[in-house]
Amino acid sequence: MKEKTLHQESQRFGALQEYLREFVYGGIDGAVTTFAVVAGGFGANLDTGIIIILGFANLLADGFSMSVGAYLSAKSENENYKKHQDIEYWEVENIPETERAEIREIYAAKGFKGELLENVVDQICSDKDLWVAEMMKDELNMMKEIKSPFRIGLATLVSFILVGFIPLMVYLWDFFSEVQINIFLWTSVLTGMAFLIVGWLKSVVNQTSALRSIAETVLLGLLAALVAYYVGDLLENFFLNPS
Repeated sequence: MKEKTLHQESQRFGALQEYLREFVYGGIDGAVTTFAVVAGGFGANLDTGIIIILGFANLLADGFSMSVGAYLSAKSENENYKKHQDIEYWEVENIPETERAEIREIYAAKGFKGELLENVVDQICSDKDLWVAEMMKDELNMMKEIKSPFRIGLATLVSFILVGFIPLMVYLWDFFSEVQINIFLWTSVLTGMAFLIVGWLKSVVNQTSALRSIAETVLLGLLAALVAYYVGDLLENFFLNPS
């Protein structure tokens, strides 16, 4: 019973790891865009309530848009793969000698020669599904996406909203119960921590240096916030405080 439970937990963890890439990049976009909205509102000296409204509008609208885009992109790739797969099945069934010659060329280029080459070609061409799979991989350089487009979109949406909510937390707290702290400063600190964590997860996904990945993520968020802040300040002076 215990082994069965451990096996189920391992499967669930594996499923989470499978969609970690979507979670990471959805989280980065969520934190960057929402923090930019908050920074822009702060630069324009907007009221807390307005910043919260703008922040949540961005969080939900952009999160939904990004998740739909991720879903449609994955679905389109699957449909494109299926279209070319159907073409390869037709060619295998209708012009087998041409397709067999292509398999021979592919494996000859890999270094197979003589009888070994012919044996490999015979083995592959004896199984239609294997034959088509080899043509998809080696001729068209296409790999089938095994992840669900719906789950890709869902992972993107969940991470965008969860991580993107962090820049709004202190403002929401202040709105319901006024606090005597520097709201933007603490928002920046919490968002910076979110960037650190997501940046580290990005290094896990891409198998790159953790320090470099964290630095890139934090710098990206900082640049977006600075641009938004100064744009907000400029627009406030132009529209709200004209000289």
